[in-house]
Amino acid sequence: MSPTIMRQFWAFIDATRSTIPLSLDDRSLVQWLLRQAHSEQFLDRHQQDLLSDYIRLRLALIRDMAQESQFSYHV
Repeated sequence: MSPTIMRQFWAFIDATRSTIPLSLDDRSLVQWLLRQAHSEQFLDRHQQDLLSDYIRLRLALIRDMAQESQFSYHV
C-alpha cells in the first residue's frame, strides 16, 4: 500500500474518530471504514484489498482511538 494512501487513511481516522460506529462487529466496521475511505478517494480493487488487510491488522488501535475520542467528547 502506498504511503499516500496510508497517510490519507490515518488523516481520515483522526478527523472522524469521534463518529466511528463502535457498536459494529469487526467485519462490519472494516467494511464501513473501507466505504468511507473509498468515498474520500478512488481506490482500485487491489488497493481496497490491501487497505482492508491493513485495517483488520489495526482494528484494535482504531477502536481504541475512536473510543478515547468519543469518551472525551462526552465528558
